[in-house]
Amino acid sequence: MKDNFSTASDQYALYRPTYPEAFFSYLNSLIPNPKTAWDCGTGNGQVAVKLSPFFENVYATDISEAQINQAPKLDNIHYSVQAAEQTDFPDNTFDLIVVAQAIHWFDFEKFYREVNRTAKDNALLVVIGYGRLEISTEIDALISTFYEDIIGTYWDAERRYIDEHYRTIPFPFEEISAPHFNNSYEWNFDHLIGYLNTWSAVKHYIKTNNINPLDLIAEDLKLAFGNQTRHVNFPLLLRIGKVVK
Repeated sequence: MKDNFSTASDQYALYRPTYPEAFFSYLNSLIPNPKTAWDCGTGNGQVAVKLSPFFENVYATDISEAQINQAPKLDNIHYSVQAAEQTDFPDNTFDLIVVAQAIHWFDFEKFYREVNRTAKDNALLVVIGYGRLEISTEIDALISTFYEDIIGTYWDAERRYIDEHYRTIPFPFEEISAPHFNNSYEWNFDHLIGYLNTWSAVKHYIKTNNINPLDLIAEDLKLAFGNQTRHVNFPLLLRIGKVVK
């Protein structure tokens, strides 16, 4: 599995979006006896922290030790550096398995085999993520040009699953129809730039060309954004499946 996120791992905790409270309340409503959850690809622990009030124990794994080191430490969250496709968890352990903005990096066949092994009967697998941010027509157009024309060839091939809103990933589970959730924030310009700098394609561009591609659009982007805060929306990507044994 690729590790694009150990470098500058503190920036992910600062600038990456989280997920709405209503989503976690909804998840809790689906699980009658929430004992044990696995946050797979936890990154800096954003989802694990939100699951911790609902579950007795949350196990959070990632291949990046640097990311896990940025995660909040709570008594019922157990962090470990493990690949999604092969863990040391016992069989039939989890009531819930969540993968947030990470499944596109996994070997689907091997990961789903691990899901089936470690999940309890009728446990839920929840795949969640977010698409390209939306701010305004003008700003969105600038970011779209940046995304497609400037750093387009620097995206890993797996990124297409995000662009396709996770609808094209293999998903061999009994799917549950989920409601739509709004994922919105108020950001200033510095937060926007901080977020864009966490994009893996930006890092690949810098590594290849020794310059930050955001420098090519920063002036125009700043002019369009202005000095105020802006409403930023992320389309929420969500698929929920039941693991039936």
